[in-house]
Amino acid sequence: MLTPASAPAQVHETHTGVVLLYGDRAYKVKKSLRTDFLDFSTPALRERACTRELGLNRRLAPDVYVGVAHLSDPAGGPAEPVLVMRRMPETRRLSELLTGGHGPTPAASAALVCLLVRFHDAAACGPEIDREGTVTAVRARWRSLLDPLRDSQADLVDPDLRARIDRASMRYLDGRAALFDSRIADGYLVDGHGDLLAEDVFELPDGFRILDCLDFDDRLRYVDRLDDVAFLAMDFEFLGHGALGDRLVADYQRMSGDTAPTSLRDHYIAYRSTVRARVDSIRAGQGDPAAGERLRAHLRIAADRLARGAVRLTLVGGLPGTGKSTLAAELAAETGAVVLAADHVRKELARVDGVPAHIGKFGAGRCSDANRARVYDELLWRARVLLAGGVSVILDASWTSVDDRQRAATTAADASADLVRLHCVCPAELAHRRIDSRHGHESDATTAIADAMAVTAAPWPDATTVDTSGPLADSVATALHAWHAGTPPVPAATSS
Repeated sequence: MLTPASAPAQVHETHTGVVLLYGDRAYKVKKSLRTDFLDFSTPALRERACTRELGLNRRLAPDVYVGVAHLSDPAGGPAEPVLVMRRMPETRRLSELLTGGHGPTPAASAALVCLLVRFHDAAACGPEIDREGTVTAVRARWRSLLDPLRDSQADLVDPDLRARIDRASMRYLDGRAALFDSRIADGYLVDGHGDLLAEDVFELPDGFRILDCLDFDDRLRYVDRLDDVAFLAMDFEFLGHGALGDRLVADYQRMSGDTAPTSLRDHYIAYRSTVRARVDSIRAGQGDPAAGERLRAHLRIAADRLARGAVRLTLVGGLPGTGKSTLAAELAAETGAVVLAADHVRKELARVDGVPAHIGKFGAGRCSDANRARVYDELLWRARVLLAGGVSVILDASWTSVDDRQRAATTAADASADLVRLHCVCPAELAHRRIDSRHGHESDATTAIADAMAVTAAPWPDATTVDTSGPLADSVATALHAWHAGTPPVPAATSS
């Protein structure tokens, strides 16, 4: 279904070009401009850009991109290159469908995801493309956005919000070199689309057409597949359909077999929202009166996603029977973090690494200082691997030793992860009843061991105290509040 020749003429302007819609054709010309990220300042450069755009976009919409024509100058000047396209029906733009409350059906959404998976599977890859997926390259891309935004007027860009985005994005990158290296090693870097927006996706009866890929800088199109899809998910969120965007990414990961952590999804959505904020700042400078509010909305999305995707190391501690394992499991279910439990590790080491199999008493057997140290060493080593891979970790252990807590704090700092401390407490008689009623639990602690530990346990003043004697929901709410405490809420929208 294409637009009939009788459709009214329209003109659309972007930050880099002007599109004339006339009859069943669309004519696109590049603006004569030079910015910090593109150069269309001469007819020759615009010619090259149009030719490049034609070839790249035929990958996803071969029947839409017709060719490059030229608009002659009656005064004898150089001809202006014009990209000629088939005109798409406005009513079938994905942005229009979403805004009108008629987003794609589950079947259509699956078809769109399949198209993107096939596109990425067939996309070019190689060493030059891989270099753009390193932490150094991703950091440079962030800096190319954040540094210019620093110079924006305060009424356009909230300096505190911009600074928060700067800190959170750099902190994520600081600790995740291993994650980005693994993405390259596993073949996730491709020559992608680079500018996936809902307004450039059309749902037609015979399938989707995706237009207008990024063509002015190849390096910005050399991206992680997840980064490419995150652009569209970000735009869904900007249009008020964040859950649909998250589902799009989840479906893409499922269909493509991508096991990336959700923190990477959130990081890339934040990055793409900052890309759009930078575009909005340019459009504001070009006189677009609505650009300022769009910019602020995009920055709020970026800050919120970086807060969600912050990597955390959470210590859930307390004496035996205080409910720390139950709380750790519930917190993991709420946040998607991985639980590593001292009781489980202790039994693993007993099977394979010579830790005594007998329970013993406090200070001896499995509970000796040396064996306790081996368990905590193993916990922290496993945590370091997961944190470097972008996965938040919950460590379920007693954490009664100041030295062990300090080693955990060092682990979090080395991984550029937020440290959350939760200290579970309840009356001793309740803890004893819980211990006595255990069946099939991995903990071997007895009430005698619990009482001995209580005598030597060091105070934990910098932890959030969680009273587990009440409803479990209350304990989880306290834990979640502490989980989010290091990431302040994003300011609400204000009128411009």
